[in-house]
Amino acid sequence: MLAILSNLFQPIVILSTLGGVIMGIAFGAMPGLTSTMGVCLLMPLTFGMDAAPGLLMLIGIFCGALYGGSITACLINTPGTPSAAATVLDGYPMTLRGEAARALGISTVSSFAGGIISGTVMILIARRLAMLSLSFSAPETFALAFFGLSIIASISGKNLVKGLMAGCMGILLSMIGIDNITAFTRYNFGSVFLSKGLSFIPVLVGLFALSQCFLTCEELFVERPKAKKMKNPFPSKEDMKTILPTIIRGGLTGTFIGIIPGAGGDISAFISYDMERRFSKHPEKFGTGIPEGIAAPESSNNGTTGGALIPLLTLGIPGDANTAIMLGALQMHNMTPGPSLFLTKLADVHTIFAGFMLANVFVLLLGMLGQNMFVKIVSVPKRILIPVIMVMCAVGSFSINNNFYDVLVMFIAGVIGYFLTKGGFPLSPIVLALILGQMCEGNLRRSLVMSQGGISIFYTRPICALFLVLGTAAIVWPLVKGARNYLIGRKGGRA
Repeated sequence: MLAILSNLFQPIVILSTLGGVIMGIAFGAMPGLTSTMGVCLLMPLTFGMDAAPGLLMLIGIFCGALYGGSITACLINTPGTPSAAATVLDGYPMTLRGEAARALGISTVSSFAGGIISGTVMILIARRLAMLSLSFSAPETFALAFFGLSIIASISGKNLVKGLMAGCMGILLSMIGIDNITAFTRYNFGSVFLSKGLSFIPVLVGLFALSQCFLTCEELFVERPKAKKMKNPFPSKEDMKTILPTIIRGGLTGTFIGIIPGAGGDISAFISYDMERRFSKHPEKFGTGIPEGIAAPESSNNGTTGGALIPLLTLGIPGDANTAIMLGALQMHNMTPGPSLFLTKLADVHTIFAGFMLANVFVLLLGMLGQNMFVKIVSVPKRILIPVIMVMCAVGSFSINNNFYDVLVMFIAGVIGYFLTKGGFPLSPIVLALILGQMCEGNLRRSLVMSQGGISIFYTRPICALFLVLGTAAIVWPLVKGARNYLIGRKGGRA
């Protein structure tokens, strides 16, 4: 313990962690600049550092960026990161009521708590959870993706048919590019730039941010309610009582999904949002701006940070793109991930654990201290704010691959999102299907190759069968419920 504390509370370590969190929040709040980009761009700064400050700077960026995405998601309906796409559903409606500070307070506390929960689990049972992740192969990953796609039925709102149509559109978009099994190019319309498929970030920015700019232009001179200033940046006692069970469930869900290679905060956020909606006594209020709708995705996507570090440190398997970059940083500092790391570098590993907790504390402090500054975004006149957002969207989309075609994709997605919104189609199913479509298709086909075309592989593996049953139930139940209500309505009409 003395060695850990002496390593952690060195000024350079504290400043590196704090600087990483600040840069992470900045990257997360800028549409298009993801946590992966932040970790990748700033990793060269750690080359000349010792292991502890260098690695904790990257962890600080990772944690800060996932929280930073919720700032613009709540305030201007623009998810700064893919993980914040689910936060938009209730965060922005709360802002429209003039409760921007309340939305940010709930988001900050939920993000902090989700990170702390995942960090605690990482410290206590990291090795056992890592071994569990090894049981996930193509069938289990397909079943998890299928379960994620089943959420479309519950986030479609009142119009299930339009929600399913939007989900099908997202799945079709995910099929553009090179087939990941046969390497055959499909649906690219002869364009080389579509051979790798659609970049997810430009589509996300276009659907949510640019389409919202177009919608706002219709009421350019109609000001929305001003944000109410809150003397206490923390959520009220009533809100804390409401969101506490949600935070615990979301943090544990995010930790579990984070350890699965290939899954990430965007998937866990939607799954946690759907779970909370199903557990709720008032599911019809989700999407109208309620605390649970913000707490669930934020605690879950920040919970994936600790979860993703578990297989990295214990097995040397990166859980997502961020930890893949950190794998290189660990090796650069002569720390080879795996079981031997806990024997040869135990003090350094525990320093990383403690620094992860410190990074989440900094997320809480910076989120609360900066809340009044963040809320001022809402008070900026729309005729000034909209051009700024459009420029940010273009810059963020261009920076992904440094080509203009991503900006064009963003613009087309924005136009499509505008007309879909005007037609009453939800945009969230498109985003969810675009994220999971390729993952679902690829692992389905790999599973069939493994079983030589047999389907028994899906129901003879317990974890796979469990997710398939849950996903099927999630799809069938809304249909059964709708049919039952229809029959009851007909009987009532006859009476």
